[in-house]
Amino acid sequence: MDLKSFAVAVSQIAEEKGLSQGKVLETIEQALAAAYKKEYGQKGQLIRAKLDSKTGQASFWQVKLVVDDSMIYSEKEIEALRERKKETTQPQQQDMQDMQDMKLRFNPEKHIILEEAKKIKKKIKPGEELNFPLKEKEDFGRIAAQTAKQVILQKIREAERDSILEEYKSKEGEIVSGIIQRVEPGSVYLDLGKSLGVLPREEQVRGEFYRPGQRLKVYVLKVEQTPKGALIFLSRAYPKLISKLFELEVPELSTAQAQIKSIAREPGSRTKIAVSSTAEGVDPIGAMVGQRGVRVSAVISELGGEKIDIVEYSEQSEKYIANSLSPAKVLEVKILPKNTALAIVPNDQISLAIGRNGQNVRLAAKLTGWKIDVKSPEQLEEAKKTLEQKEKEKEPEKEGKKRKVKKTKDEKRKAKKLIPKKLKS
Repeated sequence: MDLKSFAVAVSQIAEEKGLSQGKVLETIEQALAAAYKKEYGQKGQLIRAKLDSKTGQASFWQVKLVVDDSMIYSEKEIEALRERKKETTQPQQQDMQDMQDMKLRFNPEKHIILEEAKKIKKKIKPGEELNFPLKEKEDFGRIAAQTAKQVILQKIREAERDSILEEYKSKEGEIVSGIIQRVEPGSVYLDLGKSLGVLPREEQVRGEFYRPGQRLKVYVLKVEQTPKGALIFLSRAYPKLISKLFELEVPELSTAQAQIKSIAREPGSRTKIAVSSTAEGVDPIGAMVGQRGVRVSAVISELGGEKIDIVEYSEQSEKYIANSLSPAKVLEVKILPKNTALAIVPNDQISLAIGRNGQNVRLAAKLTGWKIDVKSPEQLEEAKKTLEQKEKEKEPEKEGKKRKVKKTKDEKRKAKKLIPKKLKS
């Protein structure tokens, strides 16, 4: 049987769809087996096909499972099951179904008794499969071309979807590059090469403008399988996009000589990054910035001008908090209860430490995980005086309350003395 046209197409399909030749060949064999069974097979038969990719010759065989008496129901058991099925309720029927799953109903098209199987293959065991070659059909080439065509196309599409899903599933948490294909209300669709990715509204950056044909680097949030194929969710706002962009620019990160310990981001506006070094002689901030700022500039450019502050991480909370408020200079940090810290900065650094609309201190708090209050020495002294004044104001009130309580007690004692003894008794 000459099916060379199928075999020649294998490599072409594999290349076009990005699949392995083995996967394409397996798909074609499944389609041929389905076509053969439809034209010549019997109900219940399991038919498999093998296609020689070099010659284009296809061979077919019927597969039967080798069973012994313990694996199949006897006629009496089958009859008993039928009777019980008529009498049982719904929950009992489920129990019966579970029992039936433990044994098989013998079907000569699917099964072969062990004794018969041993006549063909002496060392065969129950549970193994026995293959029976099927006759070649002269007209099968024409029938296969007609019947198997749609099955092959369907299987190829399924294999292609699975391949894309597997490929992009492995890229979750990584950066990919794509070209914007279309912009719709709420969503931007990017051509990633083999598939489309979607950038939802909540993962877009306020102030960024997206236009068809524009190339973007995006973070792969998650990949889901849908009836139409893989759905790839992308992000431009996720904080880890920053660390992945720096990994592309900073070799010290890939060699673990420098590490990004924490990121706080307000997308499209400003980001703070805490970095540390694991190797002697490596300046983590210098590594991130690069010579003449070339590395950090590349990331800022990709982010459309988003400001980036790079600070040094420290195990000492006071030092880490002080660094996080950069570019402001911090005089002292005091650790307070309830995960709160007080940062004391020069009076002329207050606005810089707090930032526009509180952004700098807000990002510093996100970066470090501490609630940070910023004060100047003058503000601290003023707050101290105000507190002392309030305490002084409270003292006369306290004395007045004490005298009032004492007076009330004395009045009660006098009132008791005025009550006649007879009334008391």
